[in-house]
Amino acid sequence: MNRTALAVLAHPDDAEFLCAGTLVRLHKEHGWTVHVATMTPGDCGSAEHTPEEIARIRRGEGRAAAEAIGAAYHCLEERDLRVVYNEAALEKVVRLVNAVAPAVVFTHSPDDYHLDHEQTSKLVRAATFAAPIPNFLHGRHLHPPVAHIPHLFYCDPLEGRDAFGRPITPAFRIDISSVIADKGRMLECHESQRAWLRKHHGVDNLVDSMREWGAAQGAAAGVAFAEGFRQHLGHSYPANNVLKELLGAV
Repeated sequence: MNRTALAVLAHPDDAEFLCAGTLVRLHKEHGWTVHVATMTPGDCGSAEHTPEEIARIRRGEGRAAAEAIGAAYHCLEERDLRVVYNEAALEKVVRLVNAVAPAVVFTHSPDDYHLDHEQTSKLVRAATFAAPIPNFLHGRHLHPPVAHIPHLFYCDPLEGRDAFGRPITPAFRIDISSVIADKGRMLECHESQRAWLRKHHGVDNLVDSMREWGAAQGAAAGVAFAEGFRQHLGHSYPANNVLKELLGAV
């Protein structure tokens, strides 16, 4: 198996909340190459900077966070609150999948509080299916189509609930207790978001919030910290749970 993992999430800092611990374990324990991609550069994530300024800052923070765990960072340059399932966005994700050729792909839950998350989930689902198809980008390939559909895993929605507040229970959890400090270091790279919280809410709880959610998932599984996932098992997708096989499940 190609030992490459790709996480495609909507915004800078999403991976740090949702799947970074699992990415770190794949890298540290099994030598996997890790790529973290965001659909946007977080251009609406400031009340002080212009969209161009905060996008530049947050790209840098995303890159620093990825590099903190030995990963590569990619931004697909859609825009906050404008992530839409369309042909241009889908081609961007397909080209990234073909360039990286991952065995495992992570993305958002299909149901989430944020439409950027839900649209990203749909785009990544479609891209993993399309990436092996030669005719999808016929005559316009920058990289060869991947050999087969990769494993696709959906992360927990933020706070574990859908848009109606109903809980979404993960199918399995991965113990990330040994790498929770790595997740914290990644999240600390996102200083612009910490500054925004300090300015507008009077608190700096970005890392605390991540740890609290990880602890809640861990408590449900009898460990200190965990991340929850569901696997896409539709027709033609790989059915074996490679995360369970490599990292165990709790």
